[in-house]
Amino acid sequence: VQLVESGGGTVQTGGSLRLSCVVSGYTYGAHSMGWFRQAPGKEREGVAGIRWDASTLYAESVKGRFTIAKDSATNTLSLQMNSLKPEDTATYYCAYGPASHLISRLLSSSAYTYWGQGTQVTVSS
Repeated sequence: VQLVESGGGTVQTGGSLRLSCVVSGYTYGAHSMGWFRQAPGKEREGVAGIRWDASTLYAESVKGRFTIAKDSATNTLSLQMNSLKPEDTATYYCAYGPASHLISRLLSSSAYTYWGQGTQVTVSS
């Protein structure tokens, strides 16, 4: 399984970015996918997750600003990020793992098996 992220960059406060993650070599029939981020000196945190049945979960800090989506035709996971803030600055990772029956697990890194290499998002004030 390979996950390749793209779409990171530098944007001013209030701006938007769209991250993409192309997945190849699916292993799990029913699966979960998510976006995580890690800022320097901080632990990796779950940002948004989506389950095989299209159920989604967002971190409180991004709810209403970020939207996760999955395109099965192109095997692409996306994260639309609007109204960006300096505190959103981090390296963003996409993740793929077996189906999670508990929606709350979508933001837990332990629920995922495969990870992308990360893409940097910088929001300037």
